Amino acid sequence: MCEIYAGQNPERYRPINRSVRIGGHSTSIQLEAAFWVLIDEIAEKQGFSTARFLSTLYDEALEINGSISNFSSLLRTSCLIYLMNGDKAQSQTFRVAAE
Repeated sequence: MCEIYAGQNPERYRPINRSVRIGGHSTSIQLEAAFWVLIDEIAEKQGFSTARFLSTLYDEALEINGSISNFSSLLRTSCLIYLMNGDKAQSQTFRVAAE
């Protein structure tokens, strides 16, 4: 029944830490390898480096919601939205503050 899920390559769910600068502060984000693959893809499709994408996403979520209680969870659900929306999500652009 669950073979497609249980039989996946363990490298896909291996936790990976990445150090990034968000809001002027260095921080570390831990996500499973499969999520980093998607985040890198989303960033590239938006024309950003991954670091710039994460910083932009954080700033916009903070502006919209006032706070972010769990950025890693926001990233995981962003990946789900990206996958669920297919081309619609890929064609949407994120607002970028003037550099």
